[in-house]
Amino acid sequence: MELAHSLLLNEEVYNQLGEFQKAEFIFEWLQFLEKLLPVTSRADIRENQKKLVEQLTSLLNNSPGPPTRRLVAKNLAVLYSTGDTFSVYQTIDKCNELIRSKDDSPSYLPTKLAAVVCLGYLYKKLGRILGNSFTDTVGNVLKAMKNAESQGRYEIMLSLQNILNGLGAAAIPCHRDIYKAARSCLTDRSMAVRCAAAKCLLELQNEAVFMWSTDLDSVVTLCFKSFEGSNYDVRLAVAKLLGTVLARALTSKQTTASARHNFRRISLEEVMELLGTGFLRGSCGFLRASGDMLKGTSSVSRDVRVGVTQAYVVFVSTLGAQWLERNYSAFLSHILDLVSQSHPKVIQSQMDAIGCRRCVSFILRATVGGLLGEKAQIAAAKEICQAIWKLKKVVDTAMSDNNLETRISTTDVTASQHVLVCALQELGSLIHGLGTTAAPLLQDSSTGTILEAVISVILHPSISVRLTAAWCLRCIAVALPYYVSLLLDRCIERLSALKSSPEGVTGYSFAVAALLGAVKHCPLGIPHGKGKVIMTVAEDLLCSASQNSRISLQRTQAGWLLIAALMTLGPAVVQHHLPRMLLLWKCIFPSCPKDLETEKTRGDSFTWQVTLEGRAGALCAIKSFVSHCAGLLTDEVVQRLLPPLPSAVDLLTQLSSIYKSYGNSLKTPSTVYRHKLYELLAVLPPKTYEGIFCAVLKELVADLTVPDSQIDASTFLLPPLCHENDLLLLGPLLQETDHRFIEEQLLLGNSIAGGSLEYDPYSIYEKVAKGDSVPKPLPPVLSVISAATRLFGVMFSHVAESHRLQVLEQLLNSIKQTKGSRQQIVQLNVVSAFSTSLKHLANCKGSLGPEEVRRSALAVVMGALESNNPLLRCAAAECLARLAQVVSDSAFTAGLAQVSFDKLKSARDVVSRTGHSLALGCLYRYLGGIGSTQHLNACVGILYTLSQDSTSPDVQAWALHSLALIVDLAGPLYHVHVEPTLSLVLMLLLTVPPAYTEVHQSLGRCLNALITTLGPELQGSSTTVSALRTSCLLGCAVMQDNPDCLVQAQAISCLQQLHMFAPRHVNLSSLVSCLCVNLCSSYLLLRRAVVACLRQLVQREAAEVSEYAVALVKESREDFTPDVNIREIGLEGALLGLLDKELDQRLCQDIKETLTHMLTSMAVEKLSFWLKLCKDVLAASADFNTVASVDTTQEEETAKVDDGSVLTSDSDERFHPFSNPRWSTRVFAAECVCKIISQCENAGSAHFDITLAQERKQRDSRDDFLVLHLADLIRMAFMAATDHSDQLRLSGLQTLLIVVRKFAAVPEPEFPGHVILEQYQANVGAALRPAFAPETPPDVTAKACQVCSAWIASGVVSDLNDLRRVHQLLVSSLVKVQAGKEAQSQQYNESTSTMEILAVLKAWAEVYIVAVERQKNQSDAHNHCLKVGNSAEESYKGVTSSTSGLLDLVQADLGILSKLWLSALQDFALLTLPSEYALQLPAEGGTFYTAETIENARPHYYNSWALILYATALWLTSTGFIVVDPDEGVTNLSRPVTPTTMCQDSSTRPLVKSPEDVNTDRFHLILGIAVEFLCSPRSDAAMENIIACLRALQALFDVPWPRSKIGGDQELGVELLNVLHRLILTRESPDIQLAALEVVRLILFAAQEHVKEKRRSAEVDDGAAEKETLPEFGEGKDTGGLVPGKSLVFATLELCVCILVRQLPQLNPKLTCSPAVQSGKHLLLSEDGSRLVAVALVILSDVPAICSPEGSVSVLPTILYLIIGVLKETAVKLRDGQLPLTVAASLQALKGLLSSPMARAEKSRTAWTDLLRSALVTVLDCWDQVGGLLQELDEVSLLTAITVFIMSTSPEVTTVECLQKRCIEKFKITLDSKDPLVQCKCYQLLHSIFQHPNKTVSYPYIHSLAPSIVGKLQETEKAKPENAAELQVIQEGIKVVTALMATAEEEHRAHLVACLLPILISFLLDENALASATKSAKNLHEFALQNLMQIGPQYSSVFKKLMASSPTMKARLESAVKGNQESVKVKTAKHAKNPGKSSSIQLKTNFL
Repeated sequence: MELAHSLLLNEEVYNQLGEFQKAEFIFEWLQFLEKLLPVTSRADIRENQKKLVEQLTSLLNNSPGPPTRRLVAKNLAVLYSTGDTFSVYQTIDKCNELIRSKDDSPSYLPTKLAAVVCLGYLYKKLGRILGNSFTDTVGNVLKAMKNAESQGRYEIMLSLQNILNGLGAAAIPCHRDIYKAARSCLTDRSMAVRCAAAKCLLELQNEAVFMWSTDLDSVVTLCFKSFEGSNYDVRLAVAKLLGTVLARALTSKQTTASARHNFRRISLEEVMELLGTGFLRGSCGFLRASGDMLKGTSSVSRDVRVGVTQAYVVFVSTLGAQWLERNYSAFLSHILDLVSQSHPKVIQSQMDAIGCRRCVSFILRATVGGLLGEKAQIAAAKEICQAIWKLKKVVDTAMSDNNLETRISTTDVTASQHVLVCALQELGSLIHGLGTTAAPLLQDSSTGTILEAVISVILHPSISVRLTAAWCLRCIAVALPYYVSLLLDRCIERLSALKSSPEGVTGYSFAVAALLGAVKHCPLGIPHGKGKVIMTVAEDLLCSASQNSRISLQRTQAGWLLIAALMTLGPAVVQHHLPRMLLLWKCIFPSCPKDLETEKTRGDSFTWQVTLEGRAGALCAIKSFVSHCAGLLTDEVVQRLLPPLPSAVDLLTQLSSIYKSYGNSLKTPSTVYRHKLYELLAVLPPKTYEGIFCAVLKELVADLTVPDSQIDASTFLLPPLCHENDLLLLGPLLQETDHRFIEEQLLLGNSIAGGSLEYDPYSIYEKVAKGDSVPKPLPPVLSVISAATRLFGVMFSHVAESHRLQVLEQLLNSIKQTKGSRQQIVQLNVVSAFSTSLKHLANCKGSLGPEEVRRSALAVVMGALESNNPLLRCAAAECLARLAQVVSDSAFTAGLAQVSFDKLKSARDVVSRTGHSLALGCLYRYLGGIGSTQHLNACVGILYTLSQDSTSPDVQAWALHSLALIVDLAGPLYHVHVEPTLSLVLMLLLTVPPAYTEVHQSLGRCLNALITTLGPELQGSSTTVSALRTSCLLGCAVMQDNPDCLVQAQAISCLQQLHMFAPRHVNLSSLVSCLCVNLCSSYLLLRRAVVACLRQLVQREAAEVSEYAVALVKESREDFTPDVNIREIGLEGALLGLLDKELDQRLCQDIKETLTHMLTSMAVEKLSFWLKLCKDVLAASADFNTVASVDTTQEEETAKVDDGSVLTSDSDERFHPFSNPRWSTRVFAAECVCKIISQCENAGSAHFDITLAQERKQRDSRDDFLVLHLADLIRMAFMAATDHSDQLRLSGLQTLLIVVRKFAAVPEPEFPGHVILEQYQANVGAALRPAFAPETPPDVTAKACQVCSAWIASGVVSDLNDLRRVHQLLVSSLVKVQAGKEAQSQQYNESTSTMEILAVLKAWAEVYIVAVERQKNQSDAHNHCLKVGNSAEESYKGVTSSTSGLLDLVQADLGILSKLWLSALQDFALLTLPSEYALQLPAEGGTFYTAETIENARPHYYNSWALILYATALWLTSTGFIVVDPDEGVTNLSRPVTPTTMCQDSSTRPLVKSPEDVNTDRFHLILGIAVEFLCSPRSDAAMENIIACLRALQALFDVPWPRSKIGGDQELGVELLNVLHRLILTRESPDIQLAALEVVRLILFAAQEHVKEKRRSAEVDDGAAEKETLPEFGEGKDTGGLVPGKSLVFATLELCVCILVRQLPQLNPKLTCSPAVQSGKHLLLSEDGSRLVAVALVILSDVPAICSPEGSVSVLPTILYLIIGVLKETAVKLRDGQLPLTVAASLQALKGLLSSPMARAEKSRTAWTDLLRSALVTVLDCWDQVGGLLQELDEVSLLTAITVFIMSTSPEVTTVECLQKRCIEKFKITLDSKDPLVQCKCYQLLHSIFQHPNKTVSYPYIHSLAPSIVGKLQETEKAKPENAAELQVIQEGIKVVTALMATAEEEHRAHLVACLLPILISFLLDENALASATKSAKNLHEFALQNLMQIGPQYSSVFKKLMASSPTMKARLESAVKGNQESVKVKTAKHAKNPGKSSSIQLKTNFL
């Protein structure tokens, strides 16, 4: 194929190819040429033009296929337009010649068609350049059309469209001729020709004025005619033509040309009149009212009506939204008039009426719902409301006249019914779409409120109006949850008041039922008590039904309807009413068969009607109960449900005899009864009613085989039973389209128009099927059949196998006995029932039964497989495959396939060929590849043959579809067939005429399946693979060029697959261009394919896709004009715009996902762009007044206004890419803002650091950072948070919350000490204030509380007065909370007040926690300041004011808050009790929840308890558990929490508790909640909750009283430690582990306090005398044993070991032996790891304090092992000589341990001494172990450890000779270290050892080491220090010697002084040397001088002696003293000022 890529056709290669490859080769070359020509230079083209033209024109003679001829034509046109045009006339002549040719043979046809196409494209591209030649051409083409067949007519129409397009106004001379030709084609019998003619006329009307002026009437009539017998595509095309022409006629300007044509302006009324005529009278013409029309028998054919409906929509869409706003009232009255009484013929039958109502609803939905923005929709709703009022008045007058006995026909009353139904439906849909943005509409009383209008028609005489009014109320309730309760109350009140009016009872009961159905769509619910009220009303209605026969029917129906609707509220409400309902259920049916007999004999038709109505209602209520309250269906309840069933079935069997006796009036009630009974049985478990199987099955078989109706119900029975992919074969009517709502009626055959609410009032409370606004139940006759098939399916799979055979044979016989259309109906019912039962059998893995059953089953299915109804064939093929699946026997399956093979070989008729070919494919679907290859080969062979049967497109389509199934399901077996199949598909794509769209669609599915089968292999580079790949791409290209949108959708999904498997080989830019063009296609399936493809592309390469889209628009070729403005707002903006207009849920979901992918990959790079997009969408909502409403009534003015409006609308467009986006789009934009923030968070810190961001922005202006857009973020959050829409408010508050949290800490560089958010405090306050208004829904208030607390806690605002604004909001809500649950508004469910209260309490808790923490930090800082000195005092005062101020703010309300917090925690504790304690819960509920709404309240408690717990703990600790209110005991803890007291009577309870008891209760409440949660935090438990819980425990144990509780209760302590241990094991987070360790430390501390206290009191009690008999306190008593599980020490050790081993696995002795852990390799821990280890060590060193002496001996080895282990493992040198944190901690711990009193206690002293010695040996051994690794180990740490041993233990530990020697040895080695830092440290350590008070310890060291120190110092006389480190070593050395002098005895002291002085004097410099000396030499000089000044006076005698003996020294000293006196003064003064520095450093590292 690569050889085809050249400018000229490579003829050598071409001639070597076979026939079919030639076609492929040519197509590939032409495709390449199409891309090449536009980019080739003119010169090159001219050079090759002659040859190219020859090659291209010669192709015309080669009978090219449709795609090839189009490409030849395009290339020729481009070639002439870029090259020379002189030879173009020859080409045109040649084409004309080919067309004139007399050869009519089929083989010559493609050549003629190619010539026609060629002419079209030449004129389109070259247009007027071709001069006048067009008249001949057009004449010639039109002549050819006279005897052309359909393909020819089709191509000629399209060619004429192209010619007209190219020539524009120049073609006027031919317009009439073309118009005439197109007229005849518009009613052609071929649908494709009609479509082409419509396109041609659409092009023609651009220039042909007569079409929309003089000939307008005839064009309109022509279009109506064209609609007759049309298909979906024709309706779309012709509707577009009709709508456009009429819009043109209305808006056209008066031109000079039209003036000549005696042109008159046409008014809107006339246009509407024209359309209305078509709608009302169809295509039978205006004046020729034919005879049957006069007689009133003809009805308009439905396709005309549906077509006209679409034309209305096109007409309005063409004129645009602004036009609709201005002319809305005229438009509305016209549309509603279509179904009014002024056209009685239209609505004479119920079927017609329903059909027309649907059309009217569709027009209103598509225009008002689709075009208008929210503001305009609100205006539209007001108009509709006025229309309703007008109609209401008509009805009222008619009714009142009726009372005056004047005879008035009821027609006037029913007249208005259809208009009202349409108006109410549209009103409901409008408000439903507007959601909470409709709130102002309902409050506006200027038009008489909307609610009044709707409620006023609830009493309308027509039942359908009453139902629709109820539905409209339901829509209002779903949109505005605030109204649910109000409306329910009002309707219940009216229902009770109007109990004696039939209309009142039914109307208001419908309304109540509809509102109850709305509750499940309102998350905020309704008050629980409403259920009780409704149940009472329902019971009352049922009981009073028999009192008044006039309304007994209505009352019965209403009562059961209310009960059935009540069930939808779910188990929580229903369980309270269950007993009453079961009682009613039991009473409605006779209790025994005898009663039923007596019933039959009594009564008349009316009582039977009431009885059946009542029983049907009861069945319906029970069905509703079973489906909505599955949780209540216990065995006991099921047993109570069953008894009435047998008598219900008995009645079923008697029905026929009953309505024979009482006449036809019972027909409908009995059908309804039957339907409801079947529905109930289908949802009950079949096992429960096995006894009545036989009777029911009999009835079912009768219903299926002797149907009452002669209606063909296939279109609603079968589609659910077919596979959705197979339905594609049956044309667009069964697929999802935008027009599904009206197109559906064409499916259902003439006798039925579709469902409608009045057929089954019980559907009003059910959940609506997706996409349909109003429920559309079918007429009872039909719904009973679908219920019967469903029930048959359930029961057949449960009856015995023998019984199955009888049933099947009975069904077969009944099919045989009927004839004709009746037979088809029976067959249809039987197949759908049987197919359902196979579905059930397959689901429960059942078997069908023996051979005979299989045979009968097969007979049933095979008969249907050859039915004339394609839908039935489709279902039968599926049924056959299910049968094979259930039987699952390979021989049986092979037999089935064989039958089909034989049939296909012999049969020639389309019906059996299509049916059996699909059966082969379906078999594969359920048996996943029938293993054998020969079977596969046979299938493929047969299907190949069938798919090439060009005589029948149907056979081709079905065979190819079946082939696609096999390709998809045969898996790897299919690989051998891939190449031939691909060739076949390509060949057909290149040859099948475009009019056969169904064949092309099947080809597309085949290609898709082939690509999937090849899968990732497509990436390969071998020749075969690349050939396959090229073929796939070719196939896609052919399909992309196909005029049918569904084929284009297939092409896109094929390319999508290819892109997934071989992304490098798909040309992304051309794919993206194709996607952009089709983004706004009028075909839903094409839009879905486009977005699905985009969604996949942007996951990988979002940036490229976005760039290609914008680049395309910039090139903007003339054939590329997407409807969306990609140029300015990019593809992302276009998608957002589409999201706003799109109504299809699935598509919207895909668009959102696509945008989210684009955002995640690009938002950071294109930050400004994305933020601007979101801002544009959100800002459009803020400005509600942009809509210009200009109302003009005078006709003349409209022209001017239009002109003006066109300009204004354009300018508006420019500023506002999104006009009035809907609230859901704005919510999505707000969510996008949150996502952008989180993307930036991952992208880097510069986004949240303004200084850094500004710097980087200056460096590179293209950089962009989020912090620079903070103002926009705040503004967007503000706009969203203050919107009308509640969802948007929630999103806005969430955005605000995120912004506050993320930016709170960003400092403002221009005002140090302030943060950047501070300037926006007014905006934040303003955004929050509306959320606290009284009418705000609780969920919004709850969210706002969260934002308030975050804002206050963030610390952005430091000034208290500014904080007060937001604080005031929280205070106001606290006041509301205090009022308690009783005072909460009764609009919503009680659980919402729980939500709001807890949100408020949680917000306060957060503020309080922050206030306390800040105060704590402040006091720490304050203490620090005191240490440093007074300088910081003033600044500190300034800061405290704000933080303590925050605490003061909270303090005012703390008294109330603490009570509320404790109540909330009590509630929470009750709610977390296990279910077995449910009976002990208080009957009236908790403080903040009611007993009935317990389940709904739970999540709110789970959401907020943790912070409340922490706050309460902080409050209790702040009071130190001392404060108890005087009334506390009575009020707050009147319901104590312990389960034991719960059931006691209040009289037995002590009235006032002692403070101790109150405190104990509170302590256990907090501890209990915390432990319960920490025991088993769910895996999804939030980190914050765990940490808050641990912090609460920390706070609790921070004060003495709780510590005494836990210290005194060892079991409690151990339990807590075990819980914490588990938490540490299961949670990796270091924050959690650190917090847990802190709690452990406090528990240990509590135990220490307890032990100390006991020891002290024991000493006090026993007196000092009997000291030796003192009992031992602490763990381990006298034996030293610790019991695991009981021992606190053991638990602590376990926990610490767990932490240490997890951080340092080498510590585990088990691991140390294993090769995995190499000893001696040091790990550097993370910072968190080090902190954890450090805390664990501190805890360990505290353990001995809670042991008895014996106990301490048993734990000591472990503790020492761990501490020294950590030291050993982590003592690594760091660069700057600092100690690692872990080493510091281990040394600290060691010191704490060694100085423990236990080491000195007499009972444990000897054991401790031994153990400590061993420990010291271990430390010393560290040195020797390391060997080669010495450089890593930090000697300083080990030396420090040795020093700690020497200094902190009793002398007997370290003075053992061998140990002492080794220690001294180590010091010696270290003294000789080359590293100055090490030496320095060594001196410091020796300094402290030398000063040890016990001489036995210090003397050996002095003797061994002092000489070498002095020696070292003497050496330094020669080598002066080079740097600061060496200088420090000398200084430390001198300090040591000075210290020695102080401790030495008199006789040695003189000697030491004599050694030291010369050294010091040698360091002095004279004046000259001082000036040039280095810094360190100067410092040394000063240091020496200082020391000399001190030593001289101290040891004056020795000093004088020395000076006398050495004059040089004396002279040196004197000069230095003099010379430096001045500077020394200065220096010392400076030095004195800053003593803190060195001391603070020493604090850190001084362990001694």
